Amino acid sequence: MSDYTPPRVWQSVSNGGKFAEINRPTAGERFEHSLPIGEHPLQLYSLATPNGVKVILLLEELLEAGIDAEYDAWPIDISSGEQFGSDFVAINPNSKIPALLDRSVNPAQPLFESGSILLQLSTKFSAFVPKEPTAKAACINWLFWGIGAAPFLGGGFGHFYAYAPEKFEYPIDRYTMEVKRQLDLLDQHLSEHEFIAGSEYSIADMAIWPWYGALVLGELYEAAEFLQVDNYRHVLRWAGQINARPAAKRAVRVNKTWGDKALRVPERHSAADFDS
Repeated sequence: MSDYTPPRVWQSVSNGGKFAEINRPTAGERFEHSLPIGEHPLQLYSLATPNGVKVILLLEELLEAGIDAEYDAWPIDISSGEQFGSDFVAINPNSKIPALLDRSVNPAQPLFESGSILLQLSTKFSAFVPKEPTAKAACINWLFWGIGAAPFLGGGFGHFYAYAPEKFEYPIDRYTMEVKRQLDLLDQHLSEHEFIAGSEYSIADMAIWPWYGALVLGELYEAAEFLQVDNYRHVLRWAGQINARPAAKRAVRVNKTWGDKALRVPERHSAADFDS
């Protein structure tokens, strides 16, 4: 039983946890910092977290399809607060990765929020959104579902299960129940559809797979056994199917700065970076 009673007026405190040193209740830039600019029209500033992988996956799938969507990808160290630098905030005032600068237009167009970037790039290149109206509506429905659902998995379950300075039963139970409900929903849906929007691979898959695919494949929070992911066999089939795609194999390596050094591609400027 907790003996905590909320005060009448909340005051900012440091409560520990992985990002305690950079968390503040205020927005905006904190220091001057110039971002690098490469030679390609699309400049991506990101990290190989699930939200970052979404956009990288689309870009790599566009290239795999023979579409000229070349890009430079630069890592942003969110643990040290690089996302609060002046140039980054100018692209994304919300100071979250991913952020993308489209220099193919004048003036250059800043894009932020992973779902928005997916939607705008797929529109720009006329790819990975179904043309048929019912499938297109399903794609957009599930794209927005993924954007709304993932914070319960990441900021909710992931935070209290993996990152909070102490383990608390109530929030872990609360968010575990919600994540398992989401997995059950996806499992039921994928029992009747090859991909999220139906028979066609789309940006809806790209929005959902980096979170829920990684989760059931045992690559997120080391929580696969805890969540009994083997029960969600249709999600596992779908996750493995996307995981085998060449573009997906590349996407999870871009802007990765941890883990097996042989699999890291901290910066990406051309296809040759995957070989080096």
